[in-house]
Parts: sequence; structure tokens; C-alpha cells
Amino acid sequence: MEPQLSHRIGDGVATVVIHHPAKRNAMTTRMWRTLPPLLDELTADADVHALVLTGEGGTFCAGADISTLRGDPEEAQGLAVLAEEALAAFPKPTLAAIRGYCVGGGAQLAAACDLRFAERGALFGVTPAKLGIVYPASSTRRLAALVGPAAAKYLLFSGELIDAERALRTGLVDEVLPEGELDKRVGEFTRVLAARSLLTQAAAKEFANGRGDRDAYWAEQARGSGDTAEGVAAFLERRQPRFTWTA
Repeated sequence: MEPQLSHRIGDGVATVVIHHPAKRNAMTTRMWRTLPPLLDELTADADVHALVLTGEGGTFCAGADISTLRGDPEEAQGLAVLAEEALAAFPKPTLAAIRGYCVGGGAQLAAACDLRFAERGALFGVTPAKLGIVYPASSTRRLAALVGPAAAKYLLFSGELIDAERALRTGLVDEVLPEGELDKRVGEFTRVLAARSLLTQAAAKEFANGRGDRDAYWAEQARGSGDTAEGVAAFLERRQPRFTWTA
């Protein structure tokens, strides 16, 4: 099978799979180009309430396919940044489910997700210093916001790999699961996400990411959505709420 991004939708969750096992799921130029329009499609799909990004088999993503850097490395990096920014801007909750290597461009994609769950044994690294590449400013800021300046400098200066337990301590991942339990936990948690108010999640995502010009917009959305009334009614009636607001 050609390197590609595949996806499936079930139980309100879209699962996007990085498929390039011959090179540890490294991202090709075509795959970087494919991600933003795929995310646009999933944004518009009212059946999608959350998104999981993962890799085929035992590896999340070993970064960019280095062969793509032989041509125009600035173009290749630009495509990676566009894909990362599209993922960060996806208005529904996103979760990276990580096994094996999560390195370079793979770490960029994982950091652009809202949450990261990893299987024990996963390895993380941000490796531009090994190639003499200036890591993009937006990616550097996102990494530093996630793990703090000191941990970001450790990763960027050295290019060394860290294990899942250290990634958990630094805040790079949110949960570490025993081998064989990642899929079950991700499935359980994303079903919870899909059952919650997308209005709450979308507003919280913008606020948490530092956007400060849409307070009035979200107040208006809350007044007109009906989600608050439905949530209160469901609580009092001891039933599951049926939220209807969509992005």
C-alpha cells in the first residue's frame, strides 16, 4: 500500500491513521498536503465529535520522510507547519494515540493535538539539531507552552529520545498505558468526549489556546445553542444529555 492517511468514523469519533510502515510511518510530502483538507472534511461532518490521530502498527510517526528534504527543505517544512496548524485549529477535541516512535514531525503532530495518550515503551524526540534544521517558530512555541521552556530546550538542543514515563512527567503526554491497553483506554475516553457538549469543548479549546477576541461570540453561542438548558434538564431527570450544538 502507498504511504497515505486513512480514516474511519465510528461512535462519533474520527480515527486518522498514518500509514507508511516501511519507514516507521514517516510523513511524505503528499501526506502533509493531504492532512489539512481531510481535517476540513471532518470539521464539516456533524457525525464527528472528536478525532484520534494514530499510526499504523507499532509506531506513531518517525517524522518526515528524510528523502523529501533532498529537494526543497523549506517547502517540506512549510507543508509540515501547515498540517500542524490545521490540526491545532481543528475545532473538536483531538487525541494522539501513541505507540513506538513519536519523533520529529511525528512529535509536531502529537503536540498539535489537544491530548496525548501513550503506550509504555513509546519514545519521543524533537530532532532538528541532528539535521541542522531550524525548528519552526510556531512549533517551538507550542512545544514550550506544552512542556515548559527548560524541557523544550532539552529536547531541541539535544535531539535525544525520552521514554513515555519522562514524557508524562514533563507534560508531553497525559496518560501512559500498559502494553495492550492503549486502544481500549482511547476508545473509552473518546466516547466520553463525544458525549459531552461540543459547545463547551470548542470554546474551552480557544480560550485555553490563548485566543482572546471571541468572548462575545461564545457568549452568544451559549445563549442560542440550547445546550445549557438540555444539560440542566438531563441532570435533573437523571438521563444522558443530547447536546445539539455543532461547530
